Amino acid sequence: MSLRKPIPRLKEDNYSQAAAKLRREFIEAETGASLKHTSHYSIDPKVVEGNAENFIGVVQMPLGVAGPYLINGEHAQGVFYVPMATTEGTLIASYSRGMRVISESGGATVTVTGESMQRAPLFEFASAREALHFSQWLEQELPAIRAQAESTTAIGKLQHIQSWVIANKLFTRFNYSTGDAAGQNMTGKATHKACQWILGNYPGVIENFSLSCGIETDKKHSHMNLLHSRGKKVVAEATISKDVLKDLMRADPERMVRLRQRTILGAILAGSAYNGPHSANGIASMFIATGQDEANVVESHTGIAFMDLTPAGDLYYSVTLPSIICASYGGGTGLPTQRECLEMMDCYGQGKARKLAEIIGATVLAGDLSLAAAIVSDEWVSSHDQLGRNRP
Repeated sequence: MSLRKPIPRLKEDNYSQAAAKLRREFIEAETGASLKHTSHYSIDPKVVEGNAENFIGVVQMPLGVAGPYLINGEHAQGVFYVPMATTEGTLIASYSRGMRVISESGGATVTVTGESMQRAPLFEFASAREALHFSQWLEQELPAIRAQAESTTAIGKLQHIQSWVIANKLFTRFNYSTGDAAGQNMTGKATHKACQWILGNYPGVIENFSLSCGIETDKKHSHMNLLHSRGKKVVAEATISKDVLKDLMRADPERMVRLRQRTILGAILAGSAYNGPHSANGIASMFIATGQDEANVVESHTGIAFMDLTPAGDLYYSVTLPSIICASYGGGTGLPTQRECLEMMDCYGQGKARKLAEIIGATVLAGDLSLAAAIVSDEWVSSHDQLGRNRP
């Protein structure tokens, strides 16, 4: 007798209230758990088709707002209120504090310096020399390869192909611009079409082929992304007035820079993907609120934080985030609550992805500033005692 009990499905309408209720009752009977709260939601189950299989309900995540925040970006310009979904007390208060200090010092300047999304096919040959010849052939045939790839998408553009000969193999990265979509699925489909053309037209012998060899680092941190980018490369920076810093954060620029020098050493010792305080907190809370692929926090949190003293004794602070993977449409961005959060920042729809990336970068800057100041002023623990998880 089989112990397997398949999760119920309704062939005629598997994304319906009835189907969700049937599955909840099945899970309650099998596990003994109560799904009382999971069953309460306002969205139509039909809207999650393409986002979640075996739908049973909605996890309700606390949603707060940080701000107001003055951002001087190329795409995000003005004052913003930033939606953040989190269960960590003090987090939103801390980000709001950082936003206030930066805003009162003139705002955050943010720049998107580049963008690309990758798929990384592997080609194997009898020898390294044949792999090298193939890489040269790829360069020669790039226009034809580009035409094949771009025939699968209305917005994706094949920018260039990187390649590395390792043993008798050629590792490649096909780099695309993907407009306002994150682009992982788009680049996969485009690269598959291009590779089918390559396999059919290369005059030599390709002994083995794989659409992905891991060097695109999908859902993984890598030093390569720090250098070459994956997603949108964003630099957020601000010059913080020493008087504002002292009045609102009880810190001074000299001690902030001294702390930064020492935490860089700690980051090197730990092999950290980010040498600043906590980029992942702001990115994760915004990703969840706005319907991004939350697993991309792994790549997106990578970066470099930098501090310096200005000649006037103020604090210059910047964060460089080379791999913010975000979208303003597609995926989970169209779900009702996630769309509302994007619309709160005027970041929903086409032409808004760079704006969203700038706001994310600026938010990381604010959170890093606030946490660093809390450490310098010895208020980190007391703030959690007052607002967060240290409460009795």
